[in-house]
Amino acid sequence: MSVFGNFMEMTGYKPVTNLWDMFTIAEKQGEKALEDFFGKAFEKCKTNFLEMTELVIVTNHKIWEYYKTDEPLARLYNSLWEKCDLWAIENLKGDELEYFVSTTD
Repeated sequence: MSVFGNFMEMTGYKPVTNLWDMFTIAEKQGEKALEDFFGKAFEKCKTNFLEMTELVIVTNHKIWEYYKTDEPLARLYNSLWEKCDLWAIENLKGDELEYFVSTTD
């Protein structure tokens, strides 16, 4: 089971996107493909707080998936996570921010 699958099992979180699978596909095509996919996903997720929340969750869990086995990939995921997490903290408001914080905490 993937790290994301464990997260879902432990928390009861139900995915709203296929981001986990899409990142897994992109990372097999190299860092450039991964960064390109993230850029597109990030722009799309800016318009939907549920998707942005999931983007933050997925990038965070991808760090943990690779930190022992592929440090460069884990570092890349860390930079992607920092970007979307900061955006969410700075831009989500009210109930959307509350959902984001309670879901990602």
